[in-house]
Amino acid sequence: MSADSTNPEDTKLLVLARSSRARTGAAEGAAVRDLDGRTYTAVTVALPSLQVSALALATAMAVSSGASGLEAAAVVTGADAVTPADLAVLADLAGAGVTVWLGDSAGRPVGHAQT
Repeated sequence: MSADSTNPEDTKLLVLARSSRARTGAAEGAAVRDLDGRTYTAVTVALPSLQVSALALATAMAVSSGASGLEAAAVVTGADAVTPADLAVLADLAGAGVTVWLGDSAGRPVGHAQT
C-alpha cells in the first residue's frame, strides 16, 4: 500500500470498501475499524427521502453495534478528497488524529486525511 501505509489492516479497509461499492454500484464504499478490531462497511444511500454518505453510515453502524471508538477508516470514491462533513461525523466517534484512507475505484490508496 502506498500513500504512507504498510499496515495490512488499513489495506483490508480499502479492500472491504471497494468490494462493498462494487457489489452495489454505489457512488462510495466505506469501511471503519473500531477499537476492538471489528470492521463495519457501508455504501452511499441515495433514496428520495434519505441521503447518507458511505462513511457516515459505516460510522453509524459501528455506533449501533456498540463501538466506543474508531481507529481507522477508508473511503473508495471518485471524489478527490474526504468531505469535511464526513470527517466531522468520524471525529464524533473516533476523536482527533484518526486516519481516513482515500481509495480510487480500484481500491488503490490515493491519499489520506486526519480527523
